[in-house]
Amino acid sequence: MRHDINYTMLFDFYELTMGNGYFQTGLKDRVCYFDVFFRRVPDRGGFAIAAGLEQLVDYIRDLHFDEEDIAYLRSKNLFGEDFLDYLLHFRFRGDMYAMPEGTIMYPNEPIITVVAPLVDAQLIETALLLQVNHQSLIATKTNRIVRAAGGRPVSDFGARRAHNVDAAVYGARAAYIGGASGTATVLAGKMFGIPISGTMAHSWVMSFENEYQAFRAYAESYPDSTVLLVDTYDVLKSGVPNAIRTAREVLAPLGKRLKGIRLDSGDLAYLSKEARKMLDEAGLEDCIIVA
Repeated sequence: MRHDINYTMLFDFYELTMGNGYFQTGLKDRVCYFDVFFRRVPDRGGFAIAAGLEQLVDYIRDLHFDEEDIAYLRSKNLFGEDFLDYLLHFRFRGDMYAMPEGTIMYPNEPIITVVAPLVDAQLIETALLLQVNHQSLIATKTNRIVRAAGGRPVSDFGARRAHNVDAAVYGARAAYIGGASGTATVLAGKMFGIPISGTMAHSWVMSFENEYQAFRAYAESYPDSTVLLVDTYDVLKSGVPNAIRTAREVLAPLGKRLKGIRLDSGDLAYLSKEARKMLDEAGLEDCIIVA
């Protein structure tokens, strides 16, 4: 979570209207129990995986209203001054019991139980659901992909499709909890110690006079970890043959092996099988295919 932003106001407005009501009716200190649970596993997957707890704890620990927040709420002309003064000095007074992140969870069982005075419990509802729903969904989906991959490594590459910055960073975190081997998102790697990986884009290949020159330059720069993107022009007629040529003419004289090729487009099942045949026939049985 960004620490230069006060996320305290990250709640639905009705949390405040209810909180003010609890305050005015004398119920603000009544201790209650809120259970967080879900009703169905997405896509009939059998189970889900808990994630998002660390960011929720960070949010609660930093929960405070500043003068600017109170001025904004006062401008709505809905809340009493006693309630606003209460918020100005607010600190969360409850306890939270939760499944550890990475735990397998099932429908209709408590994931998190919040034990707190009514106002306190009400105010954290939105942020709690936000963090847990998003990260648990990503972790669950990732775990299914990892299981389907049958032991082959799966890496997160979702930042460019995420809905905002936090979704990209915490999505990468959740994917790692779900079993991903790493991420392409450098900020997530820095923040959470997730292994990062990356090779080249089509723009690299197109920056050179031809595909072979692009492959050669990359192999010379990274001889110990050469993975070549082979679908810029034609996978089977150009990309794979040029990758094989690079392995023979550039890497082999250095005593190195081609680590892998990458497919980003087209019929991945068909192309990967045909590419596998070509690589094997060229003596590159250890060359992996990244799809």
